[in-house]
Amino acid sequence: MHQIKQINALQAYRAELRGTVGFVPTMGALHAGHLSLIEVALNENDHVLVSIFVNPTQFDQSSDLENYPNQLAEDLRQLEKIGVTAVFTPDYAALYPDNYNYQIIEKELSQRFCGAHRAGHFDGVLSVVIKLLNLTVSDKAYFGEKDYQQLQLIKGMVAAFFIPCEIVACPIIREPDGLAMSSRNVRLSAVERKIAPELYATLINQDSLADKTSHLNDIGFEVDYLEQLDDRLLIAARLGQVRLIDNVPISAGARS
Repeated sequence: MHQIKQINALQAYRAELRGTVGFVPTMGALHAGHLSLIEVALNENDHVLVSIFVNPTQFDQSSDLENYPNQLAEDLRQLEKIGVTAVFTPDYAALYPDNYNYQIIEKELSQRFCGAHRAGHFDGVLSVVIKLLNLTVSDKAYFGEKDYQQLQLIKGMVAAFFIPCEIVACPIIREPDGLAMSSRNVRLSAVERKIAPELYATLINQDSLADKTSHLNDIGFEVDYLEQLDDRLLIAARLGQVRLIDNVPISAGARS
């Protein structure tokens, strides 16, 4: 497996590849959810590129960025073990030579749900993703459905800018108790980790949205939103210092 840090090295490497290329962007701290995306990509492409970059422009709170888990050596070990072709591990200066003066901004969906609570978050997400898609020139890029709003925004951006890459949505991977896998789960205390599965359990029960929200707030969550987008029921809630998000098909949870 090739570890590539510089832009010119990635472009040179990509130019030599023949056949289809799948791409999985990550911020590291890899878990089974990430690996499930990579497995799909490996099954569908001749080559698979993975990026590991903790993107500072999408963090609305500096404390969240500072506390984001970093386990690069273990991540690289896992990627090599499952057969990834190359991993791109740039630093900020490599990806943002303009110091983030140029940004991608979406004016509607990005202002709702998570966007209403995290100023500038999706500007950072879209800006880094378009850079990575342009650099990897991938045939397919793989994103998890856990970040459902993000997924829809990336699909919209790719269509709006005529980027010749298919965005492939992959299902949420959950812990045995139902909690959606996330790199942030490791920051939950032992007590919070026992409460956390109640987010999914409440999301799929048949109570009204108002009753779901009230129940979660009563047991220790601070619900940011619980709303419908298309055919999905979306939720974001804080538990201690950790912000958890999840979603289910609307048929799995009450609408109102």
